[in-house]
Amino acid sequence: MFNAGDKVEIIACADDPRAIGRTGRIVDEVPPVPGGLTQGRWTVNGIAWHIAPVLCHTSELRKIG
Repeated sequence: MFNAGDKVEIIACADDPRAIGRTGRIVDEVPPVPGGLTQGRWTVNGIAWHIAPVLCHTSELRKIG
């Protein structure tokens, strides 16, 4: 489980493969709901200036720091 502000490494990302191997921070303040707007995926921001925030499943992320 993640909290807003947690630093994560993106180990896979169906939303944008350019994000794989990069780090970012979790935006969501509450866990995403399956079937909701993000379809159970976490929003990760701050990856790189040329990569918009991405949506990733829990299994695609690893908490670091």
